[in-house]
Amino acid sequence: MNKNLVLAIVLGVLILIAAVQAVQLGGLKSKVSSGGLTSSVKTGAASPTGGAGVGSAPSAGNLPQMVGGC
Repeated sequence: MNKNLVLAIVLGVLILIAAVQAVQLGGLKSKVSSGGLTSSVKTGAASPTGGAGVGSAPSAGNLPQMVGGC
């Protein structure tokens, strides 16, 4: 196959994908602005004793000087 033909086909596919994504993004934006989209995130207080990332960060005085390395 001709190299230019392959590049043209790949470019056409990429442009088609970008156009489809632009249409989807426009539809999503209109749903968000009209209030037709609901969130599936549950609200509420997290348990202070469970879950990853819950708690306080260590103070700067407790950190090691070097982690890993040679």
